[in-house]
Amino acid sequence: MEKLGALAAFGTAFCWSISAIFFENASRKFGALAVNFWKVVFAFFLLALAGTILNGQPLPFSASPRTWLYLCLSGVIGFLVSDYFLFNAYILIGSRISVVFQALTPLFTALFAFVFLGERMKPLRLLGMAIVVGGILMVVLSRQRKQKSEGKPFLASKKGYVYALLSAVFQAAGLIFSKVGLGDSNAIAGTQIRVMTAILGFGLQALLTGHAVQVFKVTPKERTFLKNLSIGAIFGPFLGVTFSLFALQNTEAGTASTLMALTPVLIIPPTIFILKQKVQAMEVAGAVVAVSGAALFFLL
Repeated sequence: MEKLGALAAFGTAFCWSISAIFFENASRKFGALAVNFWKVVFAFFLLALAGTILNGQPLPFSASPRTWLYLCLSGVIGFLVSDYFLFNAYILIGSRISVVFQALTPLFTALFAFVFLGERMKPLRLLGMAIVVGGILMVVLSRQRKQKSEGKPFLASKKGYVYALLSAVFQAAGLIFSKVGLGDSNAIAGTQIRVMTAILGFGLQALLTGHAVQVFKVTPKERTFLKNLSIGAIFGPFLGVTFSLFALQNTEAGTASTLMALTPVLIIPPTIFILKQKVQAMEVAGAVVAVSGAALFFLL
């Protein structure tokens, strides 16, 4: 099951690479709060359907109080806090640069797992982590050089970079709470708990910040918003988060988060075919290096 968990983590990275593009488009046009709220609402109905088919119940009624506690905390940290910073970073510096900072998530996750869970990664897996991060850095540096040579700004924004960094920190913390709380519970049920917490949290945020009309009434009527949201929600909080919980349940937290951090590399093909962007040779090389590092997790 450990290798299957690693495969699920890789699938998580793929799903998040797709969702990042569509969520960036929606966030730039309609705001991060509206996208965050409706993505979890959309995911909730998909998860209820999946829970009914696979578990025989639309909601996680059988989950223990301990599971609810830790996964609710994970939902607050991983969705409300982390995604607040991430989606605003999408607006400030773009999804392509923002997801690069998610490569730091495994470092923070491994640190938190060592401090709070006593997990220790094998030396070769630490090497694999370093190779993955190195490959991602190659992709980033190549992108920087390309934009500078074309005389384009690198979307430089200190606030955006800080937001992206904080997103990685809170994402790692959310993963630890998910791993502790999930236990033997079903991954879909665990995702439902996190999503329900996020719906309540984002809804309250909209009410308290005076954005209720924009979020609840105006935005859902926009066809472009619904298109980007539905695709992003399917690949993000539905498939992506479910895969991530399954991965955490069946492999080490550091291993899972490292493979999930392949998103900045896996986002290259979608940017070519969806956004029609050109990719440099160094970016391809970085992808090969990162995937080679990821392969160590499957071989060990």
